[in-house]
Amino acid sequence: MLDGNDVLGIMPTGGGKSLCYQLPALMKPGITLVVSPLIALMNDQVAALRKLGIPAGCAHSGISDREIKKVFTDVNRYKSYVLYTSPERIQSEKFPEWVKRQRISLFAIDEAHCVSQWGHDFRPEYSLLTTLRKNRPEIPIICLTATATPLVKNDVIRHLGLKEPDEHVYGFYRPNLYYQVEFCETETDKINYVLQGLKQFPTGRCIIYCGTRRKTEDWAAILNRNGESVDFYHAGLSTEKRGEIEQKFREGEVRVLAATNAFGMGVDHPDIRMVAHTQMPGTIESYYQEIGRAGRDGKDSTCLLAFSKKDKNLHSFFIKGSKAHEKIKKNRWAALDSMINYAEGSECRHADILTYFKDQNRIERCGHCDTCDPESPRRVPKTKVIQQKITRKRVVRSAAQAQEKFVDELDSDLMWKTKVIRDWRREYAKEKDIPAFMVFSDKTLRELIEKKPATKKDLEEIYGLDEEKIKQFGSELLDTLVF
Repeated sequence: MLDGNDVLGIMPTGGGKSLCYQLPALMKPGITLVVSPLIALMNDQVAALRKLGIPAGCAHSGISDREIKKVFTDVNRYKSYVLYTSPERIQSEKFPEWVKRQRISLFAIDEAHCVSQWGHDFRPEYSLLTTLRKNRPEIPIICLTATATPLVKNDVIRHLGLKEPDEHVYGFYRPNLYYQVEFCETETDKINYVLQGLKQFPTGRCIIYCGTRRKTEDWAAILNRNGESVDFYHAGLSTEKRGEIEQKFREGEVRVLAATNAFGMGVDHPDIRMVAHTQMPGTIESYYQEIGRAGRDGKDSTCLLAFSKKDKNLHSFFIKGSKAHEKIKKNRWAALDSMINYAEGSECRHADILTYFKDQNRIERCGHCDTCDPESPRRVPKTKVIQQKITRKRVVRSAAQAQEKFVDELDSDLMWKTKVIRDWRREYAKEKDIPAFMVFSDKTLRELIEKKPATKKDLEEIYGLDEEKIKQFGSELLDTLVF
């Protein structure tokens, strides 16, 4: 950036993205213009910079005209200045002409994934930020985001006209986070998991993400009855009420917050010990961004996803009701399929996430997720009530020792077949540089063993194998299944 290059930084929540433009802002004379969609985050960052003695201000709809006038006066008083503004203000009538006249050293676009229609959080006002490059083509641009697939990344580069940007995609591995995914037959199962998790983490804060506004209120009521200091948060509340709840959560008056995804962007609380999803998010990008709020202080924290069959129906309803272009909807269906496959399991959770986002640093196994270490002390266990209902002994004792031996042989055969298919899936995924769950999930793997498909026609009856996948690797898979 100091050499005047465009830069694209894709780093997870808590990865230090703000520092990437704040430090150059101190080293280069002029204005660093930062575009952010989050008023609360802009205010927090300006306050933090001023506390350090760094000239900074913001211009957005949440401050008075008098304050904005003072900010634009201060811009010209200092050698270097960090100015935060919203994408809407960039489009105002006088702002483009102001940009042309100013001594600007850098444009910084935060939450840059919002530019792309292929992303999980597209915002139309972001699509008009092309005016920055058009009005000042000589000024370098840095685009920053916590979540962007290769498709979204390339769309950001193209849309904002980045010139051969330096690309930095890393930091998605968070070794202090324990990823745990559990399929729940009933809502009671979900409640028991969350209650057990809150009992397991009696100190520190917790976020309980819900799929709808009503669910946040339901969960708040349930947790309140169980003695937690809890509140709920969603976009249907007034601005004043949301601000009040945010303050209570920030100051520790509320320990547990049941919220929709309206809460979280820009949240930087150090001691969030558990992030629990009571409904599966619609994309891995959304899921990763939300669990990224856990463990910002570097201490062990748990990310629990308790999902059920109904969760898919909720997202299907939203996609079907969307007025987006068919290509966009197709992409959303694909994103939902990826999320479902991730939830249904494959290889190491962390390794799969790193591959999904094409992190420049990869690992084979983390050794501490629910796949790598099912008995980890960071795991939220099932309650004893649930365990009694579903736990079965592996072998029922019998007087006939031959029967016991036969059962053991069956188990060995099953384990061997499972290993053969897992090994093939792992190698195929590595060859294509995709996470294993995007080949197929563990649910598909189990059906392959149970149904024993022998032809491509048989593969059509296997869960998770569509026409495209059968075309891509059906023959190779069938060769592997000849046990």
